[in-house]
Amino acid sequence: MNRWIDHCCKAIEAVIAFFLAVMVVLVFGNVVLRYGFNSGITLSEEVSRWLFIWMTFLGAVVALREHGHLGVDMVVQKLPPFGKKVCLAIGHVVMLYIVWLLFQGSLAQTRINWDVTAPVTGASMAVVYTSGIVFSVGAAFILLLDLYRLLSGQIADADLVMVQESEEAVQLQQILDTANEDKQRGRA
Repeated sequence: MNRWIDHCCKAIEAVIAFFLAVMVVLVFGNVVLRYGFNSGITLSEEVSRWLFIWMTFLGAVVALREHGHLGVDMVVQKLPPFGKKVCLAIGHVVMLYIVWLLFQGSLAQTRINWDVTAPVTGASMAVVYTSGIVFSVGAAFILLLDLYRLLSGQIADADLVMVQESEEAVQLQQILDTANEDKQRGRA
């Protein structure tokens, strides 16, 4: 199951990279056309905005899988393993509820905007709100899997805090871990 999710996340990362490339081409091409030739790509802004929205929601799914979201773990770090497990379970249940609310809202907005057309492309505005549905389904699946792993005892005590205090702290910890591994290899 974890391999399948990892492959899905790799595919999502490829889609995000493609969306970013399309955005760069559209925006850069539009700038060159406007300043160099006094013309432009009319759908550039609209499509770029939509791609940015989709990139954000898809990237949030990948970040959730990698436990890459920032959070405050100052209190949870000091708890014993049972306290960490309780906090993790409560946090996941709350996140599942929020994802459910996002799913309901996105579904309602998709239905409302199904027949509304975008001003430039003429495409349905439901495309924008569908990204929330895709995110909430993916996030719910990942959260449920993490919750199952927690309740079945498959999560190690060291992995019970699933947020990062800061990016710098994570990088420093990775450097320290690498140095410790090198030191251990030197002794062996």
